[in-house]
Parts: sequence; C-alpha cells; structure tokens
Amino acid sequence: MLKVLIPTLMLVPTAWLTPAKWLWPTTLAHSMLIALISLSWLKYALETGWSTLNLFMATDPLSTPLLVLTCWLLPLMILASQNHTATEPINRQRMYITLLTSLQIFLILAFGATEVIMFYVMFEATLIPTLILITRWGNQTERLNAGVYFLFYTLAGSLPLLVALLLLQNYTGTLSLFTLPFSHPLHLSSNGDKLWWAGCLLAFLVKMPLYGVHLWLPKAHVEAPVAGSMVLAAVLLKLGGYGMMRMIVMLDPLTKELSYPFLIFALWGVIMTGSICLRQTDLKSLIAYSSVSHMGLVVGGILIQTPWGFTGALILMIAHGLTSSALFCLANTNYERTHSRTMLLARGLQIILPLMTAWWFIASLANLALPPLPNLMGELMIITSLFNWSWWTIVLTGGGTLITASYSLYMFLMTQRGPLPSHIVGLEPSHSREHLLMALHLLPLLLLILKPELIWGWAG
Repeated sequence: MLKVLIPTLMLVPTAWLTPAKWLWPTTLAHSMLIALISLSWLKYALETGWSTLNLFMATDPLSTPLLVLTCWLLPLMILASQNHTATEPINRQRMYITLLTSLQIFLILAFGATEVIMFYVMFEATLIPTLILITRWGNQTERLNAGVYFLFYTLAGSLPLLVALLLLQNYTGTLSLFTLPFSHPLHLSSNGDKLWWAGCLLAFLVKMPLYGVHLWLPKAHVEAPVAGSMVLAAVLLKLGGYGMMRMIVMLDPLTKELSYPFLIFALWGVIMTGSICLRQTDLKSLIAYSSVSHMGLVVGGILIQTPWGFTGALILMIAHGLTSSALFCLANTNYERTHSRTMLLARGLQIILPLMTAWWFIASLANLALPPLPNLMGELMIITSLFNWSWWTIVLTGGGTLITASYSLYMFLMTQRGPLPSHIVGLEPSHSREHLLMALHLLPLLLLILKPELIWGWAG
C-alpha cells in the first residue's frame, strides 16, 4: 500500500517546488507512474481474502478495482485541467493540483482502510477538497449554492452513520473489517434497531445518490470544473456503493424487510432520472442525471444481497466510472471551444471535429451498455438478480435500459449531427492531449472485456 501512498503524498511538494514551465508535465508523469504501479495490486485481485496488508490498510477483491480506478483518474484529471487553468496565476495552478492530489490520498486511505472509523473519517475528508474545487474553480454564479447543497446533503446523511458505528463498536467490541463479519450475529428486532439500520445506510445512499436525495448531484456536477466532475462521477459516488457493500454484510436479518422502500426508490429513480435526461438542454446536467440512473441499479444490486447482485454492482461501478468521466471530458472539450453547455447552441460538430465524434460515439455506446462492454455485464447481472428476486422488477429495469438507450443516442445526435449553427466559426482543432485523454478512459474499458474477473469482486 505504501508504495502507492508515499509517492502520492510526495506529489504535493512536487507541485509546489517544480518550476512553472515544468509543472504540468512533471505532475502528469509522476501521477501516471503511480497509476501504473497501482496496477500491481490487480495480481492479487483473483484471490479471495485480504492481501498487501499493513497495520492500517489492506486490499481485497472488492476494494482493489476501486483503488486502481482512483489512481488511474489523477493523471486524467491533470490532463483534462491543463487548458482551462492555463490563464490562472501559477500559485493557483499549484493549489489546484494539490487539491486533486489530496483527494487521491483521502480516497486511497478510504478504500484501503481496514477499520470502519478510519473509512468514515476519510469518507468525510474527501468533502473538503471537492468543496473547494466546486466553490473556487466552478464556472458559474450558482457554484456557492451547489457547494452548500453538496456539503449539507452529505453531512446530514453521514452524521447518523457515526452514531451507528459507535453503537456497533459498543455492541461487538471491534470495528475491524477482518473480524466484523465473524462477530456474533446481531439480534435486530426493536424499533431502535430499525433506526440504527437506517443510520448505517443513509450516508451511503445519499452519496450514491439514491433518487430522492440526489438533488445535490446535478448541481455539484454542473457547477464543478472538469476535474471536479470527473472525480465526483468516477470515484466519489463509488464510495457510497463500497461503504454499502461493507456495511450490509453486518445488517443481515433486518435488510430483508427494511430494504423494500429503498429498492423501490432506486428502481423508480432509474426510470425518473432517465426521463429527466430526455428533456435536458444542458449537456453536463444530462450526464449528471444519467449517473443517478446508473447508480439506482447499483443500489438495487447491493440491497438484494446476492453474489450476482454484488458482482454486477461492482462491475457497473467501475464501468460507469470510466464512461461518465469520459463523457464529462468530452463535454468539457466542447465547452472550451463553444463556451456553451446548451446542446442546441453547439451541435453538428462532426463536420468540424470528426475524430472527436468517434470518441463521442464510443462513449455514448458505452453509456447505453453496448454488448461486450463491462457496462452491459454489470447491468445484466443486476437485472438478472433483481428478476430472480421478483419478476416485477423487469418492468422498471427494462424500461430503464430503453430510456438509457434513448437519451444516450439523443445526446450523441444533438451534439454531433445536424446542421452546424452559423455562429460557430473558427473553432480550435482537437489536440493530441484530448485524444490521449479519451484513449486512456476508453481503452481500459475495452480491455476489461478480455479479463472481467479483475473487477468481479467477491464472486470469484
């Protein structure tokens, strides 16, 4: 663990001591090296049980894919942010890179933690850099409002979790993830226990986000700079799913009855947020709502607690992380050229940027879960396990997949096809930096088809 964590920590002095001319290339090369080293964790991913242990951290088949995704994302965020921070004073650029690095540090500590309280502290710590990114580097007047929504939704959800964890510590005498699954089964029956159950899961459901407590997400996404949107979509939402998978193993007898309303909200959210996507005018808002829709499936997969559901949820989380991050990057390349996120004002771009259209096409197809892609593997496993649980769910999940296909195609056709508006003149050509960025998002997605057991989690 330390061979990744210590170089990540050293990125902070690197960002502040590098000469201005070399700031971006150096941090990019350094973070890319960390990402490549982190791939070595995957060689243990095929074994069940824990590996690469130290006193406070370890990896297991559930956390390894998420850790690697976290490390893979930092160089991509640095690549994506280079252009729009170029006009800022050099100290602000250094601060920006430091915030992104601190996010990665907190996320590695959160996914690697073997102690639930340490996970909780790091879960909360990721709020601070994200909040600064949204409120300082956000691009619109609404950014403070978005920051407040983001902070208070997450805090209000996660304070009950702290109380619930302290109660659990009191009852079992340990909060270590090694021993908790083997401690005495909890006899949960009273109303207080039901509240405790809700407290344990509420923080993660807000973070996912579950439909109904999702209002912070579109705001935060739309106002955040490109790196903020990327890390929110790709990794921070996955903290919720990861936490749920860790906690739900211990909440066993109650989950069967109490999860019904949450399952209904999650599946209804798949339909509702998909329908909202169909009538979005704002490109980033559309991608943000599509995240809520995909995460609804993940919540469903986790709550029914079958090996297939868990596996599908983990695969979909990883696949969605790469896909939605790629879509936010594409939306940003459009925004940097046309200075508008309204789809009606920036359409027909295939004529001017044909290579970008190829990336848009692949990313849109990944978003609508084209067959061999991991997106489809995850969705199919979740839909199958939900169907096995109750055949009624096929109405909602099937409707959800149809709507997903519709809005993904709508997004692609609106941005790339059709007549070019007359006000678009003299756009910059696409840069090799942007093509590299898209390749580094979509190639891992395509390569995972060849070895999906890396992201299967516990089902192996």
